Amino acid sequence: MTTATADPQTATPPPKGDAAPPAEPRRWHFTRDDLVRLYNDGYFRGHRVMLIDGEVLAMCPMGEPHARGIVSVALALQPLFGANFTHRWQMPMDLGQTTDPEPDVAVIEGPHRSQPPGPPTAAVLVVEVADTSLAYDTGDKASLYAAAGVADYWVLDVVHGRLHVFRDPRPDPGRRFGHGYFAHTIHGPD
Repeated sequence: MTTATADPQTATPPPKGDAAPPAEPRRWHFTRDDLVRLYNDGYFRGHRVMLIDGEVLAMCPMGEPHARGIVSVALALQPLFGANFTHRWQMPMDLGQTTDPEPDVAVIEGPHRSQPPGPPTAAVLVVEVADTSLAYDTGDKASLYAAAGVADYWVLDVVHGRLHVFRDPRPDPGRRFGHGYFAHTIHGPD
């Protein structure tokens, strides 16, 4: 998990002492480095968080249906990709200085030993498992992964027993991150 503290160059600190407060409330905008420092300083301990577009989002604790979904996806995908791919489970992806999601499963091109030391910046396939987060995973998060150029993005809906398959990422100004998937199919349990 990554952690951070606010960097004075990217986040505007609150006024000190007798300085006048801002006229309107301001959001703090965090970077990946900020999140890492906050985590290392003890913030977010015991909590699952991710950084999306400069905002730190709290994630629900993982329940058993979610955990089983991750195991099912991992077991299904491992034989389909050969030794020239690395599988990552709930590990950070670097999608820019202010975005650090932790997809449930990401398949990265290249064998494990050839991977660079930092988080990957691209994936051939990203899978999210949704039990309480289906709307977010098929909405804003799909736009995020489309903007990152992830060609195949899947969402396993463990509540309804369906697999959403998103393909063909393209610019779409109507989406939060300016991109969307133009092919979306839904597959049932069989």
